[in-house]
Amino acid sequence: MVAFPTHREPLCFLGTNVMDEQKPQFTKKRVDESWKESVLKEKGGTPSKSQETSPISFSAFVTSLGIQALIKMGELQDPNSAKMEIDLDGAQETIDLLLMFKEKTKGNLTSEEETLLNSLIPDLQFKFVQRKMA
Repeated sequence: MVAFPTHREPLCFLGTNVMDEQKPQFTKKRVDESWKESVLKEKGGTPSKSQETSPISFSAFVTSLGIQALIKMGELQDPNSAKMEIDLDGAQETIDLLLMFKEKTKGNLTSEEETLLNSLIPDLQFKFVQRKMA
């Protein structure tokens, strides 16, 4: 049977007390992203839309969900397949997701973001009902 010490002793490593050592100091990591631009210049190209990064806003995110719902309802062409396909279950899930965002972000939105959600959701719901009835 192994006996465990009943009192806490400071950890020691090679005769030094770990508790006496100073805390490590970290430096800030710097990332050089300029190499990407130099490679593009060497190849004679320009950054594509997918390579250009811009911070996504809440409004852009909500709008993209609205577009997904419209694609799933067959209101817009799917950019990946270039087809008009109807997936009403997927559309309903996307609308429900927007409703959840509206509820969870209540009181934390700008007036523009609130207006966007308050107009987008009923429009999508109306189109969904029309599509479901057809």
